[in-house]
Amino acid sequence: MTSATDPCSFSSFSKCVTKHLNLTFHVDFDSHVLKAKVALTVEVLVDNFTSLTLDTKDLKVSKVTANGQAAKFTLGAKHSFMGTPLEITLPFDLSRGQHVIVEVTYETAPSASALQWLTPEQTAGKKHPYLFSQCQATHCRSMVPCQDTPAMKHTYYAQVSVPKELVAVMSALRDGEEPDPQDSSRIIYRFRQPVPMPCYLIAIVVGALESREIGPRSRVWSEKEFVDKAAYEFSETETMLKTAEGLAGPYVWGQYDILVLPPSFPYGGMENPCLTFATPTLLAGDRSLSSVIAHEISHSWTGNLVTNKTWEHFWLNEGHTVYLERMIGRSMESEQFRQFKAMGGWKDLQESVNTFGANNPLTNLVPNLNEVDLDEAFSSVPYEKGFSLLYHLEELMGGPEVFMGFVKSYIQLFSYSSITTEEWKHYLFTYFKNKVGILNKVDWNAWMYTPGMPPVKPQYDSTMADACIALCKRWVKTKEGDLGNFSEVDVKTLSTHQLIEFLSLLLQEEPLPLSHVKRMQEVYQLNAFNNAEIRFRWLRLCVKSKWEDAVPMALKMATEQGRMKFTRPLFK
Repeated sequence: MTSATDPCSFSSFSKCVTKHLNLTFHVDFDSHVLKAKVALTVEVLVDNFTSLTLDTKDLKVSKVTANGQAAKFTLGAKHSFMGTPLEITLPFDLSRGQHVIVEVTYETAPSASALQWLTPEQTAGKKHPYLFSQCQATHCRSMVPCQDTPAMKHTYYAQVSVPKELVAVMSALRDGEEPDPQDSSRIIYRFRQPVPMPCYLIAIVVGALESREIGPRSRVWSEKEFVDKAAYEFSETETMLKTAEGLAGPYVWGQYDILVLPPSFPYGGMENPCLTFATPTLLAGDRSLSSVIAHEISHSWTGNLVTNKTWEHFWLNEGHTVYLERMIGRSMESEQFRQFKAMGGWKDLQESVNTFGANNPLTNLVPNLNEVDLDEAFSSVPYEKGFSLLYHLEELMGGPEVFMGFVKSYIQLFSYSSITTEEWKHYLFTYFKNKVGILNKVDWNAWMYTPGMPPVKPQYDSTMADACIALCKRWVKTKEGDLGNFSEVDVKTLSTHQLIEFLSLLLQEEPLPLSHVKRMQEVYQLNAFNNAEIRFRWLRLCVKSKWEDAVPMALKMATEQGRMKFTRPLFK
């Protein structure tokens, strides 16, 4: 065990660890609250154990028991973003190795940061309300009193009572349903998660959901308006899962379902175990092998099975997941495709570093998070700086096959645990013990603890990017009188990924003259594209060039979905 503190949690995990949660939720759509009970099975790590601290945020706690006996509890002072510590005093003392079941009866707040309550108007079907949760990084405490730190892993069981016209799903295996004995207008859904996981991966959705089978261990869930489109879009899921297993080892979570959320979901995806959450902006109708799904599938190993011990080590989750996602792309497409995606990632990193400032300590690969609100620290740094380090090491250690051998071995060794950067690095040096001389030459301090861009820029193969760069240059250099030289042939041979890159490059230049974007629409018909990544960049390009016709289209895109990646820059 390295340090037993997490700057983002009040809970005392050097003294006790949660082994299992048993959740009972009554979902109340009228008052926008969960009326709830949680029983935590806690293992004691020290002698003379008499009290414990749990994380909470805006919870109304009405009762606490320990092994069925009433326990005294107090709520501490409220912290601006970390919530409120719940101090529980046991009616007995325990010794190291003993277990206690602590049961807390409580209610969530209508404003709980983990929960998003949608009115019927905010859904695709317009008839029924909808609830979804998003606990990463530290919002589980607003839904469940818990040791809200990724250092802690536990199994969970849940029963969820909802109105009977709705369906509940969770980040767990479905375990049956029955009428609610307390209320004939409601139904109880049961769930079990037998694989220990951190509490930020607890997730719930309640809505008018339907599902379709898309593979031997996969279903897609969504409102009926999206479900067939989603089943078509995600038909390659099993191929991707098999590819990932070939790279990283067996998939241990049993089921791999995808849930397509209503348009207001703020992220591209969220790797909730057994049930990846996905934005409907992925439903482009072109089955462009979604790197979002490759990314979320990869998390089944890196993040969910091997987890960062605290959020300062978030790059262990995300850097390795991006590495694995791009290895899946390499297997399913080509090495050139992987190189192309890596180049795009470097640009995203550059953008994040520019936004935060090159001296901002939040651009460290391993930042200090004391008194930092994680929602404000979120960026592509842990993803892309993390990937750059792994790619750099891949080059030093002997190429993708050799380095993937390390990644697979690392996953096997640290499965079911939570680790720090030091533990990762120690294993890297152990695995490559005959190459320690080379590893010692790496400037670890510059990579890990220095802000800004990485100390080394990898030389990526630019074959797929060259066509995008050349076309971008033509548009930038062409004078108004020569716009006739462009035709639809220019983009005929470009893949979806290359078209996105072409538009990204143009966005980095000074705004094009209005005559140019009008001609671009004439020859490439970009308004007709439904792919959200293309549409998002094209509309930004038009607005930057002050094309008035594009403003209502850009506003429509910014408001008809809530994915932050699109909505924020469009409004800007």
